Amino acid sequence: MPQSVRSARRPEPRAPSSRRAPPATTPRHPEGQEPWSPTSWRGRPLAQEVAYDDAAALERAVEQLRALPPLVTSWEVERLRQHIAEAQRGERFVLQGGDCAEMLTECRPEIIANKLKILLQMSLVLVQGSLKPIVRIGRMAGQYAKPRSKPLETRPGPDGQPLTLPSYFGDLVNRAEFSAEARRADPQLLLAGYQHAALTLNFIRSLSEGGFADLHHPEQWDLEFLDRADLSEETQADYRLASTRLVEALRFMEAIGETSVAELTRIEFFTSHEGLNLHYESAQTRNVPRRPGWYDLTTHMPWIGERTRQLDGAHVEFFRGVQNPVGVKIGPSTAPDDVLRLLERLNPEGEEGKIILIARMGVKRVREALPTLAEAVGREGTPVLWMCDPMHGNTVSTSSGLKTRDFDDILGEIEHSFDIHEAAGGHLGGVHFELTGEDVTECIGGGLSENDLDRNYATECDPRLNYRQALEMAFCVADRMRPRGSLPRRLL
Repeated sequence: MPQSVRSARRPEPRAPSSRRAPPATTPRHPEGQEPWSPTSWRGRPLAQEVAYDDAAALERAVEQLRALPPLVTSWEVERLRQHIAEAQRGERFVLQGGDCAEMLTECRPEIIANKLKILLQMSLVLVQGSLKPIVRIGRMAGQYAKPRSKPLETRPGPDGQPLTLPSYFGDLVNRAEFSAEARRADPQLLLAGYQHAALTLNFIRSLSEGGFADLHHPEQWDLEFLDRADLSEETQADYRLASTRLVEALRFMEAIGETSVAELTRIEFFTSHEGLNLHYESAQTRNVPRRPGWYDLTTHMPWIGERTRQLDGAHVEFFRGVQNPVGVKIGPSTAPDDVLRLLERLNPEGEEGKIILIARMGVKRVREALPTLAEAVGREGTPVLWMCDPMHGNTVSTSSGLKTRDFDDILGEIEHSFDIHEAAGGHLGGVHFELTGEDVTECIGGGLSENDLDRNYATECDPRLNYRQALEMAFCVADRMRPRGSLPRRLL
């Protein structure tokens, strides 16, 4: 049966829903909207457009992608959509995390396993705090494209004179090295991205099938550098206690003959990435046997970025036609009417499990910007899942020019978001982190100061939480989610 990133063998019935309407083979559209196809986006303004200098080579690469097998299955996509619908109703909580931008050179077993491990550990902590099933979504197996604030970048050239080249748009487009050849948009990287995504997914599936994600054995999720990750003894003890209690609870359920415990022995794991390069996304979008509608099968959950969510733009046009759950990044300057119009265009039938609004406000602006949006969406009644991305709005530069983020600002935005959604009569349904399983030093706080950043500042794009910071963040979020009247973790 469909098990997220595991191979699907037979379809699993979709959970009943009073809101979801069966999709037609050609997506229905409100009066005045044009019919949709996987290439109808080409007639719309394309934000973050990449300038390929060889149109014929680009088309050849796209045709090759169309002929290749899909990276994920429609059964897995529908399974995630069911979980998202449950999270919209407050029955689940979503943990989404991973690299700001994956690099092809980091498609290595230890790096993939470490990302999976930290997300599994964080989810275990959140289960203990929230007493809800956790939906685990990795920014993995496709997060190879990166939006940029400027299309061009200027640095000193080999002769010392200013040299202007295209910005680095991620390994799906060009390369990080600052040279004319490296910064050229290369269509062959679309195929390289597909291949590395396939390798990553295959390894995740193999780990899952092999029992790596078995809740009975959370000790398998320890990272190799656990002892030198500078975790406090208190945090290590908290994690050991949480994992021990979970295993004990599973054993108890098995002892009393609870048959549903089998569903807990293998953790489902889904993938996501920003659907930035529409040549890549549309090439893997297709009909599947015995299922109506179109599926973007590069990933389970694509999202539209803050820079590409123009109502009349190519990205909104493309993603309105696929059956995947679709995320939309929402920044502090967004007007309530803009959000409502986006919901109408992306989800005109008001289907459950379809739209995730990922707010990225910043701790300084969340209290003024988020309440009006949450209230407007709540009044409209369209089902959405609200998530908090506390990373992008809290990026600052140090005195030396390094980009960083502060642990306290990240946590502060999450806490404010919980309060705001509760005050609006709703709930925060998930968190979205840029993090890594590696022992990097890119964000301050959680044991690191500005003076520590140079120790292992490894990102090519945005700063990420390291292992210690990510696990401590999970404990803080779990404490905030703990049912009222229960003791905080330090007193359990």
